[in-house]
Amino acid sequence: MPSMKAIKNRIKSVENTRQITKAMQLVATSKLRRAKERIEQSRPFFEILSQTLSDIEKSNKDFSSPFTHRSEGTKTCHIVIAGDRGLAGGYNNNLFKSLRINDGDIIFPIGKKVTEYFAKKDVSIFTTEYTVAADIGISDCNSIGASLAEAFLKGEFTSLDISYTSFVNVLTQIPKTQEILPIALDEGEKSENSLILYEPSPAAVFAKIVPHYISGIIYGALCESLASELSARRTAMENATDNAGEIIDSLSLQYNRARQAAITQELTEIVAGAQN
Repeated sequence: MPSMKAIKNRIKSVENTRQITKAMQLVATSKLRRAKERIEQSRPFFEILSQTLSDIEKSNKDFSSPFTHRSEGTKTCHIVIAGDRGLAGGYNNNLFKSLRINDGDIIFPIGKKVTEYFAKKDVSIFTTEYTVAADIGISDCNSIGASLAEAFLKGEFTSLDISYTSFVNVLTQIPKTQEILPIALDEGEKSENSLILYEPSPAAVFAKIVPHYISGIIYGALCESLASELSARRTAMENATDNAGEIIDSLSLQYNRARQAAITQELTEIVAGAQN
């Protein structure tokens, strides 16, 4: 059995660790509230853009756009959003396991962990400019949307999708992949009596909206990913705190037993000395 001093030092060490994990749990819980609010605030913007694109297509009988045309070829650009740090359970690894990357595909990494992950892989990287997911704002998403829309028109890739972790609730986060380009509009009847006039043309307005549509999806995915990461970290730190408490209880029991054995040993020696 370890000495009482060794056990006491171990208890102190685990207590310090528990304080750290508890603090990280509280910080993640606080940030999670704000992240959930950002999710709710970002959804209306994307929904309006998506509905506008659909309305333009349905209101024009002969509508055509390169953004809705599926070209020949299978070269895909994958936007992959992961975390900037670890200590979040299986958050990053679960996303990486869900990816389906083919030879010749392009990766657009967002986040430190995904940038590090694909740096070790033999894949083409679109850019490594956005390595800190937490620092990306709406203006950055607009720049990303514009550059990806332009690259799609130039034929640098034939389809665009985004992989991120969808926030379901505090206990559930699911890796998800969503196709962005070409845009799959709802099949429905054309309306030739639209009261909206698009200038200079429906196709031009459609093309102008698409980069913002892409940026809206990316920003929404970033909000979902951040909330998922914070939720996963909160759960991981809560489990670590609970485990530290169990270890402290077990070590305290060992310490008390060792202390009791030492006291018993001393009493035995005193009694034996008195008898002599």
